Amino acid sequence: MRGGEKVLEALCDIFPTADIYTHVCDLGAISDKIKRHKIQTTFIGGLPYAKRMYKRYLPLMPMALEQIDLGAYDLVISSESGPAKGIIPTSPALHLCYCHSPMRYIWNMYNRYYDSSGLMTRMMMPPLAHYLRTWDVATANRVDDFVANSTTVAQRIKSYYRREASVINPPVDTTAFRPVASSDVEDYYLMVGEQVSYKRPDLAVEAFNRMKAKLVVIGGGEMLDHLKKIAGPTISILGPQPFEALRHHYARCKGLIFPGEEDFGIVPVEAMASGRPVIAFGRGGATETVVNNKTGLFFETQTVEALIDAVERLERLEFNPADAVSRAADFRRDVFVDRFRAHVARATGVTLAASA
Repeated sequence: MRGGEKVLEALCDIFPTADIYTHVCDLGAISDKIKRHKIQTTFIGGLPYAKRMYKRYLPLMPMALEQIDLGAYDLVISSESGPAKGIIPTSPALHLCYCHSPMRYIWNMYNRYYDSSGLMTRMMMPPLAHYLRTWDVATANRVDDFVANSTTVAQRIKSYYRREASVINPPVDTTAFRPVASSDVEDYYLMVGEQVSYKRPDLAVEAFNRMKAKLVVIGGGEMLDHLKKIAGPTISILGPQPFEALRHHYARCKGLIFPGEEDFGIVPVEAMASGRPVIAFGRGGATETVVNNKTGLFFETQTVEALIDAVERLERLEFNPADAVSRAADFRRDVFVDRFRAHVARATGVTLAASA
């Protein structure tokens, strides 16, 4: 239940009778709201260890998507940061793609994924990526209307597909977070999210090791064991945590550290909804949510020195928690629902009834 699934939940509210198609579904991991819909999986869902190793079946996903029969539908919405838009809608159905990002691992982050992969994966990546890029560009023509989750992603859609995209930011449940009194803020910084290489959690750990300052890290991921190995005594690697623990740490941290480049980035919005400032790498979606020198600040190069400088600057920043809470409210869930409903109405000429 990450950002993509939160978008799916909102779409389920807008379209309460919609059917859902996906490659793999773990019913134990999704919300009741999603489970109330009819869910159909492609043949990939029946392959060995599909729930755990679905990424390894990426080469088969184009074939699986093209086998989905969508002839019964007037409107098809693909929600993707992978190949989902490659479905074949039946004319004259409208195909609207809500794009979290064109596939990062074959486009803007290909070299980073390649460099961090093992020998066998590096041998397979060039021919596979070439095949997927060709297919990905071709299938962009199967989309009638692109909607991007950020201006950053809209720019990628234009660069890779030569298509224009409207921008509707994804929903964030800002009401689930609350600021605390300034006297309850504690002496630590916080880093939240999946601990994977492109998010650069190692950068934060190295910087706080050097500063001998307190950093709390929440979230699982492939780099978790590595972070534990390099973390000094001032760094607490907590791993995955329940929501109540996450909300507690958000509200009481001195600030959020966000060292990677994200397509949109829900975590900074959640931190601001908790009344805390954000230190973010000055690229990607964070530049569209964080207000520099007001609700946080940016560092321009992904180096330990630049991040340390940003922490020192934040310590001098005149920060008002109310400004952060107000900014976070711009990304409320109901804002997404209203904007998406209006966009579909314009695209289809059909006014959608408001959901309960």
